Amino acid sequence: MEEVARTHEWRHQVLVLAFPFGSHPSSLLGIIRQLADDAPDVKFSFFNTATSNAAIFNDGRQNDNVFPYSIGDGMPKGYVRRQGVPEEPAELFMKAAAGNFRAAIEVETAAVKVGGVVSDAFLWFAGEIAAEMDVAWIPVWIPGLRSLVVHLHTDLFRQNLADSEDDEEKAINFLPGFSKIRNIDLPHEGIYEDVESPIATMLHKMELHLPKASAVVVNSFKEAEPEMFNILKPKLRELLTIAPINLTPPTSIINDEHGCLKWLDNENPKSVAYICFGTFIALPPHELAALAEALNESGVRFLWSFRGNPEESFCKDFLQRIDVQGKLVPWAPQTRVLAHPSVGVYIGHCGWNSVLEAIMEGVPMICRPFVGDNGLNVRTVECEWKVGLGLPNGIFTKDGVMKAMESILDPHKGVQIRSNLKALKDLALKASGPEGSSTRNFNSLKELLTK
Repeated sequence: MEEVARTHEWRHQVLVLAFPFGSHPSSLLGIIRQLADDAPDVKFSFFNTATSNAAIFNDGRQNDNVFPYSIGDGMPKGYVRRQGVPEEPAELFMKAAAGNFRAAIEVETAAVKVGGVVSDAFLWFAGEIAAEMDVAWIPVWIPGLRSLVVHLHTDLFRQNLADSEDDEEKAINFLPGFSKIRNIDLPHEGIYEDVESPIATMLHKMELHLPKASAVVVNSFKEAEPEMFNILKPKLRELLTIAPINLTPPTSIINDEHGCLKWLDNENPKSVAYICFGTFIALPPHELAALAEALNESGVRFLWSFRGNPEESFCKDFLQRIDVQGKLVPWAPQTRVLAHPSVGVYIGHCGWNSVLEAIMEGVPMICRPFVGDNGLNVRTVECEWKVGLGLPNGIFTKDGVMKAMESILDPHKGVQIRSNLKALKDLALKASGPEGSSTRNFNSLKELLTK
């Protein structure tokens, strides 16, 4: 494949730099593939770690002009991931990232001239690479607009919350559109955590560099977060919101190796709780037990995408009930599951991509935040949009889960949430329509990179 890339007569190439954690690389690849479909004579060189590339390019979809290239992951030889330090792989990656990307790019750029640089917004040094080549730099922010507002106002948050770290309920009253956001909902990375840590340093440098970018792409639609859009627009040269047209590949290529859809076919409409906490998140044992107890006692049917060893994680009583009451799988085709008429609620960590997917399929959410932007997303879902529910103290308890499921799954109690979801989905569909804001912004992005 690389040999084809070197011998083809390309108009130019676009360098793409991925952040290889969570949903970041797959989301970025989804955008690039859409651009590539519309620009067959432009080569898109996708630089990412070998492990991440192997995972995201193995989905049955192929573009003749998107080529993966591998860079180092920054981990020392013989590295063993430490328990209780989930951020360590990202920190090791970032320490070596600038040098690793530059080394790989130097080899590749000798063959085809560069017409632009696209990167995950975290990779601030991509702006310097683009400036050296005198081409456009387009950073892509994978979460929503609200979290980007926070990270581009770090100093403001630090100044106003300097003496309030322990006041979890303190309202954010110094920025418009944040009155329902509390101190505890903020991503602590870069605000309260060690400002010299690799993650905090990365966020600070991103804050300094994004205003210099040719355009900043955000995985949202401005109609969903108008106040956040208006705060950000004056700080950036160009702000391009492109969701939801970038969300998912065609469902025909998403396999269902564990038979989730067939199982759902036999369930009643809007009766099943779909449970998933992403790739890397693991619930604390006491919360896992509380969620299992809530399912058991309520009798709610469930489909659980569970990454772990069920025999080690669940009590015998729950394990014995699984085949009677639900289905436990190591992986589920999430977009197809959420689109199934039997799914009535989505229980998860409120990652931004999952939030957007739930909106597009009209599925209410029960949210248990963990890291990064999760807390902001929960409050937006529950208090701004009113399309889902948080949990008391932000954690799973048996009673808390049961009450939340009843509020959503009961046809009468859940009617307002579903009405709110429909209104939000209608805005998303309008944004991605022929004359919608996201469509226009995507066309602007395409013009920047493929002209």
